[in-house]
Amino acid sequence: MSDPRLNSLMGGGAVDLSPLVHKSQAGQQPATVPGAPSPSGDPVSVPSLVMDVTDETFAEVARLSTVVPVIIDLWAEWCQPCTQLTPILEKLTRELNGRILLAKVDVESNPGLSQAFQAQSIPMVVAVVAGKPIPLFQGALPEADVIQVLNQVLELAAQAGVTGSVVVVEAEASDPAAPAPMPPHHAEALGALERGDFPTAKEEYRQALLSNPRDTEAVAGLARVSLLARLSGKTLDGVRGAAAADPQNLDAQLDVADLDLSGGHIEDAFDRLLTLFAARDTDERDRIRERLLELFDVVGVTDPRVGAARRRLTALLY
Repeated sequence: MSDPRLNSLMGGGAVDLSPLVHKSQAGQQPATVPGAPSPSGDPVSVPSLVMDVTDETFAEVARLSTVVPVIIDLWAEWCQPCTQLTPILEKLTRELNGRILLAKVDVESNPGLSQAFQAQSIPMVVAVVAGKPIPLFQGALPEADVIQVLNQVLELAAQAGVTGSVVVVEAEASDPAAPAPMPPHHAEALGALERGDFPTAKEEYRQALLSNPRDTEAVAGLARVSLLARLSGKTLDGVRGAAAADPQNLDAQLDVADLDLSGGHIEDAFDRLLTLFAARDTDERDRIRERLLELFDVVGVTDPRVGAARRRLTALLY
């Protein structure tokens, strides 16, 4: 982790703990670190054990790493493995009861942190201990493996003298302007998505677009739901195996592109589809182009990777 922006922020230096992810579990999965010292000193007040962190607020959260380890969860809304990992991290953070903090970073909204942590694939998890970033792992892991990693982070923190604790203190009530309520169709779509009801979620976003064709959040939401629906019930090995067994099967190749994008491999997904587009006939090109445009909406039209892929598509068209 040598990015100068992190070095200037936190003093530089890192220890690579990624090999811990591959250790055998040996049958023991303790909820806390055996022999780790108890939290020392008075606890530090925080608004929550799980925080959403931005490029602007990260420095403040990083300073808390001198009290407790701060676990950084780099994610994006369209990333399917992120939806599996983040709830595990949140659950274990709360179970450790102030021994660690969880800072969630949406890489789409915070390009500075995404670049500083070199988040080429998400989900990506990093610890910050005493101001130093520590790479942990990429991809979704089962809860037992995450427990082992967090235990090792706590052991390392104890060696560094970071053995404090934090306590959640509710902010005093104030009278800020109430946030704008979520539009009804968006709220219904989100509820349906949480239930796994993809058809209803799609229809709600379509209704939102009928009401306001310029609703960019509804456009992106519809694209994300369509992606999740296509991937539902499919496995990584099954998708990649089908594509390898029949390279001419366009459906199989489109599935791999969906899988790559959902796992954070955005450029790989775009490159696969653009390569297919150049090699296929007119009928198949129409399907590939439609899938590309939909994935552009999932990632976000302002993303530079979308701009580069769109320019390449235009060159192929003309």
